[in-house]
Amino acid sequence: LNRQLQGKVEQVSDVNRELEAFSYSVSHDLRAPLRHVAGFSDKLRRHLGEAADDKSAHSLKVIGDSAKRMSDLIDDLLVYSRLGRSALRLQAVDMQSLAEETRSMLDANARNDADAANHRIDWRIAPLPILVADENMMRQVWQNLLGNAIKYSARRAVATIEVGYALDADGNHHFTVRDNGAGFDMDYAGKLFGVFQRLHKPSDYAGTGIGLASVRRVLTRHGGQVWAEAAIDQGATFHFVIPSALDAPPPKSSLE
Repeated sequence: LNRQLQGKVEQVSDVNRELEAFSYSVSHDLRAPLRHVAGFSDKLRRHLGEAADDKSAHSLKVIGDSAKRMSDLIDDLLVYSRLGRSALRLQAVDMQSLAEETRSMLDANARNDADAANHRIDWRIAPLPILVADENMMRQVWQNLLGNAIKYSARRAVATIEVGYALDADGNHHFTVRDNGAGFDMDYAGKLFGVFQRLHKPSDYAGTGIGLASVRRVLTRHGGQVWAEAAIDQGATFHFVIPSALDAPPPKSSLE
């Protein structure tokens, strides 16, 4: 039974590697024709200029917007693929610094976005620990979770985003990201972390449906887990747990 189980595990691992290679190859090879579509549609739009009627202008805009969305999908697929293919580079990671760095980046992006310039955000970030993890992968976790919190609370007069931390009963590191945004129906929570799974219309909230799948992939590779709790129009709370085995080692004394 052990030999059979080991054989099945090896088969699944081979299939996963093939799927990762396929995903990366397809995403990479789609870039060139997509650039041609976007480039020639823009060239045609500039060539027509004022001579383009409303229908032609609308069609060119749809082509350009669709090419942009597909480009975003490809970029996110490549990131998702790399998260599964690349080796973990474990080092001491200051989760406080990563969260604050991500907050600063998102605030800067909001200031440069005309639609989000007046969106007030009340940030509440608790003291966070230092762990041993892959820093770039953890950066992806914070960018996706905090970015989602901003996006889905955009319709609030003041968005409240809270980052919490505590040790759970087993001594593992339990982080939370809570917002007061749109929330979602818990009946569909099982779809939340799947690739291309979305619980809101793209016309209501932009996105590719890959961000939370990337979060789950990172945490799974670190031996952790992620889940969410929410109610419609009452905000959402995302939980993620990282095992205590990834604690940062204590600093050496000067006598050692």
